[in-house]
Amino acid sequence: MTTPTKGPNRADPNTMTRRQAMRLGLCTTAGLLLADRLNPPAAAASAPARAKAVIQIWLWGGPAHTDTFDPKPEAGSDYTGPFVNTIETNVPGIRIGELLPQLAKQADKYSIIRSMTHGDNGHETAAYKVQTGRNPGDGQVYPNVGAVVSLFKGYDAGYQGLIPPYIVLTTPQGRFSEAGFLGSRYKPFATGGDPARTPFVVEGVVAQGISEKRQMARRDLLGQLNTLGAVLKNNPELTALSQAEKQAYDLILGDAGKVFDCSDEDDALRDRYGRNTFGQSCLVARRLIERGVPYVTINYRGWDTHKAHFTTMRQKLPEMDKGMATLLQDLTDRGLLDSTIVWWSGEFGRTPKVQWEAPWNGGRHHFGKAFCAVVAGGGFKGGQVVGSTNATGEEVKDRPVYPVDLIGSIYELLGIHTNATLPHPQGLAIKVLPDGDSVTSGGRLREIM
Repeated sequence: MTTPTKGPNRADPNTMTRRQAMRLGLCTTAGLLLADRLNPPAAAASAPARAKAVIQIWLWGGPAHTDTFDPKPEAGSDYTGPFVNTIETNVPGIRIGELLPQLAKQADKYSIIRSMTHGDNGHETAAYKVQTGRNPGDGQVYPNVGAVVSLFKGYDAGYQGLIPPYIVLTTPQGRFSEAGFLGSRYKPFATGGDPARTPFVVEGVVAQGISEKRQMARRDLLGQLNTLGAVLKNNPELTALSQAEKQAYDLILGDAGKVFDCSDEDDALRDRYGRNTFGQSCLVARRLIERGVPYVTINYRGWDTHKAHFTTMRQKLPEMDKGMATLLQDLTDRGLLDSTIVWWSGEFGRTPKVQWEAPWNGGRHHFGKAFCAVVAGGGFKGGQVVGSTNATGEEVKDRPVYPVDLIGSIYELLGIHTNATLPHPQGLAIKVLPDGDSVTSGGRLREIM
């Protein structure tokens, strides 16, 4: 009878599988950090980079392009609603929506893409297209940009930070699995909590209501109970577990965790960002970038405005204007904008024609035929406009830009080869982005790179 070969699923007392590690309860921060040490894939190829990091401002639900960066004041009230005015920016010839006065002063720092398109009006499928550059339906779930950056710029590429390389402030986007077939190793760490509250309690890192002293006492008790670790002290997986646990506690109780606490920031700066969840998330994002985190998403909810659209916009647009404009200026002042891409977008726009009839009473619906994206920093030029729409904002007039074009441009500036092969659980040869023939493409955004 042949003796079974020892392996991760055999009864070797010195071997522990990833699943067994998870069964030991490693589903918190330590578990996430351990996942980055078990069975790491080969390092991915990279190219010379102009950008080091991305801050993605994701407007969950889809912002109205005609109320923000592609206003149509001559289209009439059926299209403009009460927003009949526009603002001249600090770049001659570029005008934006009337509720964005602070961003109007920063237009030399960003470029507006007014001809984004994919034609999809479904939240889930549109979000998938905008964040992966892929069309759904071929049997694969592809990773989004954050997960790909985590692969190429995270632990596999030598990232040494205690803070995970892909952070979402504050709740997961939830439209699809961000990591796709790359697996949980590349999922984002969603902080939970609210950075506008003091202290900002990061859920899953620090349990609310538990003091630092009590956290330390819990760690000491766990150490005393860990007799298995003493017996198998030379086990490589348990060693990795111990290192991950130490890293997790450093993130909870050490200096690394302080990055989420903005109380040491100047009060005047915090006020300029806005004392609200979005404004303070922008501030935390800047702090994370300063610490070397390569990808931060601000999941900014509240933009799915089928009803009472204009009432909501009177609250949301000034909030966005203040937070985003301060972020751009703060990154500039700290010498970080040149190496940090700021990417503003939702999954689509909103219908340019207002739905005045009941039950919408002044709402805008999903609109994937034409919408806007804004990019700044990291090699993207400022003060530019790419493409245009027609007089009502309902059709792309020239230079259509598809999600794959924008994502490919972001990857190029980050030094990520789009023809590199992604690690796939079935060993399939899948590139970072598809060839131009397989997804509609207008080409890289060379005019603003």
